[in-house]
Amino acid sequence: MSNIKKIILDHSQLNLTINRLCFEIIENHISNIENSVLVGMQPRGINLAARIHQILEKNTRKKIKNGNLDTTFFRDDFRRREDILIPKKTSIDFTLESKNIILIDDVLYTGRSVRSALDALISFGRPKSVELLVLIDRRFSRELPIQPKYIGKSIDVIENEYVVVSWEDTEPTVTLLNEQI
Repeated sequence: MSNIKKIILDHSQLNLTINRLCFEIIENHISNIENSVLVGMQPRGINLAARIHQILEKNTRKKIKNGNLDTTFFRDDFRRREDILIPKKTSIDFTLESKNIILIDDVLYTGRSVRSALDALISFGRPKSVELLVLIDRRFSRELPIQPKYIGKSIDVIENEYVVVSWEDTEPTVTLLNEQI
């Protein structure tokens, strides 16, 4: 079995995409950005959330709250999996009560991770609103009626293709892997 790789977003395209997403957030939240909170979904949404947080604070010159959310115990497959899920750290040290939440993940696939994140968020208070930001939207693969408000790039993929967001090194990329048998 071999993998065929196709770069979806190279380093510079990824930076442009993240900057565009930040300006969309600013456009929609500038009147009340202090009431907006970024929440990165563990494990892969936290890198994207950290970059967005840094850009937003630089461009708005305002302090914006940022947290990381682990959804392990809220997953609908938690007790059905053969492999053991090891929880990551949730770090939300503020209430989400009446806040505008921007939930951030790298790839939206079936929607099940986002559903579990919505359940987990309620533990920190009742938000005023929740918006979803994803770097990559894998269209046509949704199992739940979840739709992002902010989309870096939408792609159509077949069942044996996988999207990999690499944050390593100095040049992060987004790659489409196609498993060939």
